[in-house]
Amino acid sequence: MNDIKIILSFIWVAVVLCYLYGDMFSVLAGDFKLGEIDGKPLTGIMVLVMAGIMMIPIIMIVLTLVLDDFVSRWANIIVPSIFIGFNLLSIRGYPIYEKFTLLVSMGFNLVAVYTAWNWVI
Repeated sequence: MNDIKIILSFIWVAVVLCYLYGDMFSVLAGDFKLGEIDGKPLTGIMVLVMAGIMMIPIIMIVLTLVLDDFVSRWANIIVPSIFIGFNLLSIRGYPIYEKFTLLVSMGFNLVAVYTAWNWVI
């Protein structure tokens, strides 16, 4: 197994943990009412979209290890870049502790992009 693949996979584990901690802090702080977002009731489609977005880093843990090196390299450049953009677009409305966990996750995503970009295949 390629050491770079293992490093990238662990970076994705760190990203997942950042997202989980951010969500846990939101629950503990009482920042939202269960079953609602911005005062509007959650629909099944909204939950499905959120689940789909949150599954991407989890799937990347496995894909990083099993994909061909060339494909894994590009997936680890493109997917974290998308997550950085997604997080930058949404970070403004979050409380400070969630901004912190998002900034840390974006840092990990930057490390993933840098590592994959410099991966000599």
